[in-house]
Amino acid sequence: MATDNQVPGSVGTSASLSLRLGQTIFSSASLLFMSLGVEFYSYTSFCYLVTIMGLVIPWSFTMAIVDGYSVLVKCPIRQPGVLLIIVVGDWVCPILIRLVYSYTSSSMFNGECCRSFAPRRKSLLPS
Repeated sequence: MATDNQVPGSVGTSASLSLRLGQTIFSSASLLFMSLGVEFYSYTSFCYLVTIMGLVIPWSFTMAIVDGYSVLVKCPIRQPGVLLIIVVGDWVCPILIRLVYSYTSSSMFNGECCRSFAPRRKSLLPS
């Protein structure tokens, strides 16, 4: 039961479903390219970035399933508790992504990038 006062892209619309699917696809692609491009486990900042993207992908996929269900049954979600969870999750994910991107860029471009961004190496001296 669609009403005329729906905002395009709000939860339970086909626009929201397409946005969530795009978010899932692009998050998965970025995680794939980050994992294939470098040995990310050697760099602390990239480990954080991959971890956050690993959290964003299930969130986006779950929200795409919720939107798909709402579109199929033609009943948008209007329960305040569910909307609160969605709003908080949608605010937390981008904030975490921006924080990690800032950390990654600062560890790459600060004056001590060789020490903070260099991969961990084993010592050549015998123990």
